[in-house]
Amino acid sequence: MADPGTDADEIAGWLRLVATPGVGPVACRALLAAFGLPEAIFAASRDQLARVVPANVATALKSARDDALTEKTIAWAAQPGNHVLTFADARYPRSLLEITDPPPILYAKGRVELLDPAGLAIVGSRNATPQGLIDAKRFAEALAGAGLTIVSGLALGIDGAAHEGALAAGPGGASTIAIIGTGADVVYPAAHRRLAHRIADEGLLLSEFPLGTTAQSHHFPRRNRLIAGLARGVLVVEAAPQSGSLITARLAAESGRDVFAIPGSIHSPLSKGCHRLIRDGAKLVESVADILDELRIPAPARVQQAAATDDEAHARVLDAMGFDPVSIDALADRLAISVTELASSLLALELAGRLVRLPGQRVQRVETG
Repeated sequence: MADPGTDADEIAGWLRLVATPGVGPVACRALLAAFGLPEAIFAASRDQLARVVPANVATALKSARDDALTEKTIAWAAQPGNHVLTFADARYPRSLLEITDPPPILYAKGRVELLDPAGLAIVGSRNATPQGLIDAKRFAEALAGAGLTIVSGLALGIDGAAHEGALAAGPGGASTIAIIGTGADVVYPAAHRRLAHRIADEGLLLSEFPLGTTAQSHHFPRRNRLIAGLARGVLVVEAAPQSGSLITARLAAESGRDVFAIPGSIHSPLSKGCHRLIRDGAKLVESVADILDELRIPAPARVQQAAATDDEAHARVLDAMGFDPVSIDALADRLAISVTELASSLLALELAGRLVRLPGQRVQRVETG
């Protein structure tokens, strides 16, 4: 059964248009503005087309023909859960229409209703620390539980943890959208094959690339602009100074979206990107509540409970620390937790001015009055 909202002939026309040599996003929008739908573009004469696009492109439009990829795409769109969205489709996300070069065609697999309203992007390093992965998953689960769709790029590291966290929010959560740099029928990286299938079942896989497109390095910056465009804000969890996540954050800021960043140790290379964002005006984030408050979204009861639990955990750390310098390893032993689990409390307490770090991996409690 064909996908409701699309028609095989319409899909063929859109595919023929974007596949024409020389018809990029700018030329495509100019042609659509001048003539209307692809059917009208192909019905126009070469001279009429040449008034809108260069002569060689007008010639290519008159000689363009359908091909095997068109047949493959139409057959793919007829399968349950698969969708081809064009500018003419009411389901095309409104938030993407606000960016400078929205793709004329989107290939979607899963729950297209997640495209509106805009969600929140969570991005970060592929080589994340254990604490970064924990933070990405916890933030994603809580934010999805608050009703936000979590948008990310299916990459290793922070992206994958964010998708997993959103899915862990369960049926009541808003779930997740993975924007990929391949065709919608290609999974990359292969290590995320199972995750990608789960997202297709419970969330949404989204691509602007034709079916069968394999991973190419230049695809991922293009994917990043869609991540930024589809979200109302971007949270960067960990990022090196040259991270692609910073590109996503910059694109979001240029589009008027909120940018959030989680700070880290001044000694960690993966904190430097986040610290740069904060210096440039990104909002420093210590808890889920910081994001929900900024977006004016009421925190659900479980988020409020989690915040209370964090406060209790921080109080236990201070009690175990006492008032003398103590090594982080010794403090973890006192609390019977791992150093990784302790790290987030130490960071929160340091940012709150409740402790200072000393040489030799030691910390000391600070009296606040």
